[in-house]
Amino acid sequence: MAAMDSGSTNGRTQLAPVSSGALAVPTLLGRSAMRIPIGGRIRAGIKVLTRKAEESAEARAIYGAGVAAGKAFDTIEREIAQRCPSLKNPLTPKNVPYFTVRGEDFPNPELARQIMDMYAEDRGEGGKRLYRFPVVFPADAWQNVMPHELVTWTASERRYWSEYSEDGQTRYCKTHEAVPVDGNGRRTIRIFGGRKTVLREENAGLCDPESCPEYQAKKCNLTGRFIFFIPGIKSISAFDLQTNSFYAMQAAIEKFTTIGFMRGGRISGFLDGQRTPFYISKRLVEVSRIDDEGRATRVAQWLIELEAPVDVTSLLRPDDGLEALEARAGEAAAMLDGGHVEARPAGDSDDGVVDVAARAVDGPELSSQAQGGSQRREAWAPTEQSTRTEAAGAPREGRDRTAPRAAAGADELAGIFGAAAALGVEQARFEAYADKRWGRGWKLATGGRKRALEEVSSFADDAAGFQEKVRGELEVFS
Repeated sequence: MAAMDSGSTNGRTQLAPVSSGALAVPTLLGRSAMRIPIGGRIRAGIKVLTRKAEESAEARAIYGAGVAAGKAFDTIEREIAQRCPSLKNPLTPKNVPYFTVRGEDFPNPELARQIMDMYAEDRGEGGKRLYRFPVVFPADAWQNVMPHELVTWTASERRYWSEYSEDGQTRYCKTHEAVPVDGNGRRTIRIFGGRKTVLREENAGLCDPESCPEYQAKKCNLTGRFIFFIPGIKSISAFDLQTNSFYAMQAAIEKFTTIGFMRGGRISGFLDGQRTPFYISKRLVEVSRIDDEGRATRVAQWLIELEAPVDVTSLLRPDDGLEALEARAGEAAAMLDGGHVEARPAGDSDDGVVDVAARAVDGPELSSQAQGGSQRREAWAPTEQSTRTEAAGAPREGRDRTAPRAAAGADELAGIFGAAAALGVEQARFEAYADKRWGRGWKLATGGRKRALEEVSSFADDAAGFQEKVRGELEVFS
């Protein structure tokens, strides 16, 4: 296994995994948080004409023609504003029980048609609508598949947005740095890599909604989006679904956390061997809000619902057979090579993923615990001749065969421990974490080492998140 290198970009230590399992060195463009390309947008609702716009026959005609043509609501709104200058904001959002899929929201409009053909239903509400559809998430960290922020938009760009510190404890307010000019102040300087970001000068750069004039004026709001693939829709890029609902995002985080805990930290891919996906739908619920007079009221809203239609008990030990098989294969190889195995009782692992941890030890016979009976012990006992040969100091062929394999495993472990240390988790603590997650035999099995490497690599740009996950496993869920 290639060595793992760590680097620093803007003061952030990051690891960049590549297909070989090694970690890439810095490039001219540096390293940044993982970005998943988006190939289309599904919208959570619709926009309808305002009461004033409804009074305009021209506005009604433009709106009807735009909806029929599959245009985006932003496009329809601009056309109405151009043709009817007196209507500055002719459309208003409307909460509905279905999702909107329009060709103009996709670089390839054919994808929108495919989604509707495959998953739209006619529930007697005016034609086929997208009420529920399957999704598969492309990453295991929920922050990557449901990014969110407090943000203030201008007509063309983000003006202010929230961003957490490396340790996840402090929320800052960021903005774009002013474009620099040359010494004469006559022309701007070309910027390599895009505009730089800086802390907002007000409030010492901290994001504090209660004292933020933009937030209080409802110009700064929470916004997030789900990023996913849709089974059956052939696209190398993912799709996204935006939401401004705190309740929907909080409920999704709870489900991501639950499923991830049961699947060893994984939320990506299908949920089980039957290729069960997540589903996104809507549910009518009553949510509380504070009105302009400070009184708590409850209103009914259709909120995005994340479903996981799977028997959750089947997720608790999804790879037990594979991991146990690899561990036992290691036992068999060690015994055939002339060593013996020290084994602990089955089920000694904290999570039961690998219930037998085998360790090859030089010696003439197997322990009775690993053999499971005198008949099996006799079958594996070395002959008197082989014992005399070893006593005479003759080299054991099995040792020669196992040496390269053991060396490769040691190199892999060294790389894994090094990567964990680069993320701020020392070797002993990571070993305790891994033992609890996958059983004490994870270091012996090739699949166990691979899983540990994937675990570390998935947090390559989130050292604080990795440290928190290890702490939670060892201290919170102990």
